[in-house]
Amino acid sequence: MKKAFWLAGAMAVISALALAQPAMAADSVKIGFVSTFSGPTAVIGNDMRNSFELALDHLGRKIDGKPVEVIYEDDQQKPDVGKQKTEKLVQSDKVDFIVGYIWSNVLLASLKTAVDSKTFLISANAGPSQLAGELCSPYVFSTSWQNDQTPAAMGLYMNQKGVKSVFLIGPNYAAGKDMLAGVKSTFKGEVVGEEYTVWPSQLDFSAELTKARNSKAESIFVFYPGAAGVQFLNQYAQAGIKAQIPLYTAFTVDELSLPLQKDNAIGIPGAQEWVNDLPNAENKKFVEDYRKKYPGLRPTYYGAQAYDAAQLINSAVVAVKGDLTKKDAMKAEMEKANFKSLRGPFKYGNNHIPIQNFYLQDVVKDADGQLSLKTVATIVKDDQDKFHDKCSMK
Repeated sequence: MKKAFWLAGAMAVISALALAQPAMAADSVKIGFVSTFSGPTAVIGNDMRNSFELALDHLGRKIDGKPVEVIYEDDQQKPDVGKQKTEKLVQSDKVDFIVGYIWSNVLLASLKTAVDSKTFLISANAGPSQLAGELCSPYVFSTSWQNDQTPAAMGLYMNQKGVKSVFLIGPNYAAGKDMLAGVKSTFKGEVVGEEYTVWPSQLDFSAELTKARNSKAESIFVFYPGAAGVQFLNQYAQAGIKAQIPLYTAFTVDELSLPLQKDNAIGIPGAQEWVNDLPNAENKKFVEDYRKKYPGLRPTYYGAQAYDAAQLINSAVVAVKGDLTKKDAMKAEMEKANFKSLRGPFKYGNNHIPIQNFYLQDVVKDADGQLSLKTVATIVKDDQDKFHDKCSMK
């Protein structure tokens, strides 16, 4: 009996001493990465993972001397699955950061889990308007853009081209609605029609193309990423509409889709905040090393944004000398965007969305005769999203 009391007393003393000790610094940096790694859009998730891994290579696979552990989770392009995987990363894996998210509906479903747990979440692609406005959070950052910004830049370019009317087509989910709203926010001509299609299952756009042609619109604007973008552009050309009505896009033509779209993509302008030929030294090294590490592949803006996410994490951890409990200090450092972004210098708005340039990109054949994207002009400089004034974050 005395022995039992002695053991209980000893355990109490040990527990008290443990509580009195400062928290031990984590011996690694744990990062959860949520993206799509299966199905037709897995090519996007794989590019993001490839680029994130390349960033870790460039960092020596360590951040502030600590080894990096990355846990990749497949959201299957489904909001409920993305939410479950985010909960796993936060509650079971206890990650320090969560990165990724291609799709706005997946991110929106996952957001509360990260914010409530005060886990830093860095969107490397999805940029729903809610995230920039009323759902902004001290723990959420973007290394991409707010959805409306890229199509808004294209709307400005269409004005420069003197386009008088447009027919809008996009998928019926959060990003699709933001994209078409972005065009409408800057385009000064007439919107003669607007079609939203079933997402992500619909890959036959013949009805929408017929409506666009019959509308007598002077142009078409479309937003379709991934496999849907390949199908839309090829059907647009096969229907003979390419020779009749100019097409303007956001996120429909990229280095992943080009091998499948082929010459159908030539002459189709797009807008983006990163293009592979941006002349800064970091970007040149990224593109060169990516092509060496992954022969036969070319990096995309998806990957460039994921690469920047790794650099943003690195800047935060280094600033606090590896003490991941200092979240306020990490937040303050991340707000400085104090790293060498592949897009060149940018700054964060009050809502943690980048204030940055957007470029006009065109499809050309490079020295090897391969289709590639080329920066043609700067459409807008230091662009800030239009929802930042709805963010009440202090």
